Amino acid sequence: MDINKPSHNFLHTFCIKPNFHFQTQGDHEEVILVVRAHPFSQIPWLLNSIFILILLITLSFFISGFLNPIQILFAFSFSIIITIAYGWLNVLIWFFNVGIITNERIIDIDFHAVIYKEITEARLDRIQDVTEKAGGFFESYLDYGNLFIQTAGGEQNIEFFDVPYPASVVKIIHNLTERGRHQ
Repeated sequence: MDINKPSHNFLHTFCIKPNFHFQTQGDHEEVILVVRAHPFSQIPWLLNSIFILILLITLSFFISGFLNPIQILFAFSFSIIITIAYGWLNVLIWFFNVGIITNERIIDIDFHAVIYKEITEARLDRIQDVTEKAGGFFESYLDYGNLFIQTAGGEQNIEFFDVPYPASVVKIIHNLTERGRHQ
């Protein structure tokens, strides 16, 4: 994989040299790679949303004998709004949980809820070890997995979950850390 040639994959989950800037980016800092969770890892909440919508439609036929039309409309509307909010929240969490690898550091941005975010960063010269873990049929077949980046000292370790092409990410990080050691 050529890290000098910009490329993007489906839903921008693995972007090499993207036209991407972030708030704390330094003047000479260049974004090498942006990763977010593989789309396949989002299927569970998507299936939950579809199942709830089907369940609501099915239930609306059974409760029509117990409730008047206004009550059914209110209950159905409220349930649909909650289900859409659940889906939208998961889309936002997926979209904004991003890993950024630059020529100077690695940054992990995690949104745990709409109002809470956690940003972990480590300079490349502080990286001690990068571990790739992937197990199971789908992770192997679709080539995605988890990365665990250990840092020196008491700094917090960085974790990227369900990222596409984890071996390529490890190779990119390794190349960047080696390049930094030789400069």
